[in-house]
Amino acid sequence: MEEAFNIYFVGTAGCGKSTLTVAFHEWLETQGYDSLMVNLDPGVESIAFEPDIDIRDWIKLVDIMREYGLGPNGAQIAAADLLAINAPEVMKAIERYDTDYVLIDTPGQLELFTFRESSRRIIECFGATHSVICFLMDPILCKNPNGFVSSLMLATSTSFRMMIPMLTVISKSDLLSEEDMRRVDGWSTDYYSLLNALEDGVSTAQNQVSIEFLKALETVGVGREIKFASSETMFGIEDIYNFVQQISAGGEDLVPR
Repeated sequence: MEEAFNIYFVGTAGCGKSTLTVAFHEWLETQGYDSLMVNLDPGVESIAFEPDIDIRDWIKLVDIMREYGLGPNGAQIAAADLLAINAPEVMKAIERYDTDYVLIDTPGQLELFTFRESSRRIIECFGATHSVICFLMDPILCKNPNGFVSSLMLATSTSFRMMIPMLTVISKSDLLSEEDMRRVDGWSTDYYSLLNALEDGVSTAQNQVSIEFLKALETVGVGREIKFASSETMFGIEDIYNFVQQISAGGEDLVPR
């Protein structure tokens, strides 16, 4: 049995992680590939899909609150650490399936997955060498220069923290006009146009921080192309697949089941 490839959908709350997980799963099915959907959010009350493997079978936020006498925020932090403790058991459940891809919907609160050591332990347990991150950026936030830079900061921090290949995707792109998409795409491929957009705005401390951050990215040579995707129209789904294939198989297609 060939080893499945892991795809982590990561991003801020409401950016469309769950719906894009479903869309990618459905697209893979039309191409003849098998995929497994995994929910790693122990606090989610309702979810856009029926997960094949659900972390809530091992840990639930309400149970943590009751057992440890914690409020919602403290329970979220405890749950993030318990994810790592339960990762080997979740991995055993994943290994029972013969599948091509494991699609992993991460916790809604980005900081609980990106900025805690437990997330790296989960990735190592599931297999870092056959994993990628699909980082989702909110389209509404990205429509203005400072919002775009703020999202870029989160994406860059995630990339540095996780240390596995990552594709940055502006999700829910159907909410953007064609003009918005052209402008944002220009910012992503040409930092000088983004600098100009920032400098053309009202001078604020936020603008200055954004400008210095972009200069730092340029200095260290960090940058990446950004893709657009929509679970509503299925636009851009193939771009995600192409990135995964580039990493997992050197651009060669897997053999459909």
